[in-house]
Amino acid sequence: MASIRKRGDRWQVQVRRQQAPNVTRSFVKRADAEAWGREMEVEADRRCLKHDPRILDRITLGELVIRYRDEVCANKKCRDVEQTILNAFLRHRIAKRPLSQVTPADFARYRDERLKKVSPSCLNREFSPLQHMYQIAQSEWGLPILDNPLKRVRKPQNNKPRTRRLHGNEYARLLAAAGTRRVKYLKPMIILAVETAMRRGEILSAKRCHLGEGMKTLHIPETKTGVPRTIPLSVAAREQLSHLEHALPSTPLFEVSENGFKLTWQRTVEAAGLEDLHFHDLRHEAVSRLFERGLSMPEVASISGHRDFRMLARYAHVSEHSTFR
Repeated sequence: MASIRKRGDRWQVQVRRQQAPNVTRSFVKRADAEAWGREMEVEADRRCLKHDPRILDRITLGELVIRYRDEVCANKKCRDVEQTILNAFLRHRIAKRPLSQVTPADFARYRDERLKKVSPSCLNREFSPLQHMYQIAQSEWGLPILDNPLKRVRKPQNNKPRTRRLHGNEYARLLAAAGTRRVKYLKPMIILAVETAMRRGEILSAKRCHLGEGMKTLHIPETKTGVPRTIPLSVAAREQLSHLEHALPSTPLFEVSENGFKLTWQRTVEAAGLEDLHFHDLRHEAVSRLFERGLSMPEVASISGHRDFRMLARYAHVSEHSTFR
């Protein structure tokens, strides 16, 4: 409804609607204010409210991206990834266009251009913050953008989920290659990933103070889903953690940067002679092994942190090549 209040000897009415600019006007009589408010609401619902098109002429798409990056992305858990995506987008020529001239066709051309360099899944990850940016600009920043162009752009189908597992002696070869590296963290991280189904980021964020009594459990306060969880540690996992040195409770279990770990991982996989193996595949391996040990879907979900059983179901296939310890 329209907001009406008394300001001095006049009645001020304000109409707010999503995807339309705020409008305000003052009247001597309250009845006139109410009538005008109802009229503006109808026009707003019909998307007929007039706005100054020069506002969108003065703002480029790149300027909107910068504001979203600095004000919205900065408060997200995935800020590093999204800020990297947006910084790369700012270098594209489309970022220099005024908002009034950006159309779905522009993003369609950008899509076709990017698909020559990146996978469909990667492109969809790039589009996600941009689409949300338009929603924020409409609903919170008061920009007179009547249409989110990215909602009208056809998105490519995501890549098929990976099903890579460790077969034969691949696990032994991976551990052997990790044991030859000068860094001490790699082999324990690999074993911990296979034993607990933890994500790479969760392992790198784990600290000494997160370990339970006797190192029987490990608490994960920050997760991808935003829901903390505490997972049991197997004998093999506890044995690896017991060999680590920790100066303070707040010290990370593995003192290595994400980029440093990526480089070490790639070199180790090459040294082991393994093909197409990502570190995240160890999570797939771990979850599959939990199912093969007879755990139920809720039990596995409590360990892995999956909140959607449909996502977890794709792990629930048994491999005849698996071995257990």
